[in-house]
Amino acid sequence: MSDVESPDAARAVLAAHIEGSLPGVVLSTTVVRGEVTVEVRREAIVQALTFLRDDRRCQFTQLMDVCGVDWPQRTERFDVVYHLLSLTRNQRLRVKVSTDEATPVPSVTSVHPGANWFERETWDLFGVFFAGHPDLRRILTDYGFEGHPLRKDFPLTGYVEVRYDDEQKRVVYEPVKLTQDFRSFDFLSPWEGMTDQMRLPGDEKAPLMPPAAARAQ
Repeated sequence: MSDVESPDAARAVLAAHIEGSLPGVVLSTTVVRGEVTVEVRREAIVQALTFLRDDRRCQFTQLMDVCGVDWPQRTERFDVVYHLLSLTRNQRLRVKVSTDEATPVPSVTSVHPGANWFERETWDLFGVFFAGHPDLRRILTDYGFEGHPLRKDFPLTGYVEVRYDDEQKRVVYEPVKLTQDFRSFDFLSPWEGMTDQMRLPGDEKAPLMPPAAARAQ
């Protein structure tokens, strides 16, 4: 029997260590498909990430990403997800907090300065407000953009369309116009939909053959 700890066992030990070291902060820990996920209280996210960065058994010193997830059916519809990396331990960790449209999440720029643009992106695309952020502005959408495009209730077409007006010599914004004729789809493949009246270019070069004879061949 080998004394080497399996990767899944090591992840379970890590999850138990984090949960035991942060009582009242960690809401749940899971290990699924080789990934450790820790859900913490929204108000304690700074405390949690500080511990994960400084603790000798963790050493998650790099914040790789901050992103959002929208669950419209929930009261707290948004998850804010932090992906951490420990080069020393060769481990990755996912930390989650939940919030709603009105409740801010504490900014973690004091722990990981690189979170600055990540939090701006999450604010821009999901509308999650980060309290204490030094410069919370939109980062991907244009000036004056209305709404947050990665919310599930944001229309796929958006609200405005952008074009360059050659007469005004500038970019103009107009309400979205999706004018198109009514279309009827029969869900047949192009070949199944072919009839004698629908000939392809070059068909005149092939000898005509009754359908029964063609099937016999």
